[in-house]
Amino acid sequence: MNDKVRILKTEILSDNWYTLKKITFDFQKKNGGWVNQNREAYDRGNGATILLYNKELKTVILTKQFRLPTFINGNEDGMLIETCAGLLDADNAEDAIRRETEEETGFTLKDVKKVYEAYMSPGSVTEILYFFIAEYSRDMKTSAGGGVGDHEDIEVLELPFDKAYSMIATGDIKDGKTIMLLQHMKLNNLF
Repeated sequence: MNDKVRILKTEILSDNWYTLKKITFDFQKKNGGWVNQNREAYDRGNGATILLYNKELKTVILTKQFRLPTFINGNEDGMLIETCAGLLDADNAEDAIRRETEEETGFTLKDVKKVYEAYMSPGSVTEILYFFIAEYSRDMKTSAGGGVGDHEDIEVLELPFDKAYSMIATGDIKDGKTIMLLQHMKLNNLF
């Protein structure tokens, strides 16, 4: 791995919903000196996200749901417009995003395309997020979507791409993964 990092101690601070660890380690700086540090890392597993788009209709599928962390950080109603996403669990990224897409949006996808992967908050969260895009048509809608179980209450939105893209500037879309995928579509002239 990295011979400039020596993990000295790992403590579990919370193992409730996901795992919060406190790591004590030594890190060798560029000048050769060693410094002892403590950091907390939140391990929630890796995830995947997808932007569904229809070139003919010039539309995208997004979701809207309550997100507690945004609510306690100033988002007045806690609702967030975002791309479909979920944790991988035991699946590979492509299988996981197909599952999440069907659960959240009700669309059964034929083909998905991985566009990149990224650490979204590397200062505190271990998660790698796999980004996908996929074309959809209305005949691929096999259920209402909305999530599974009592803990998910997801609204499915079909929006014109130009409107969704403009919602970044207005602040109606503040979710990082959604902004990244909408910008990917714009930069690659996929509409």
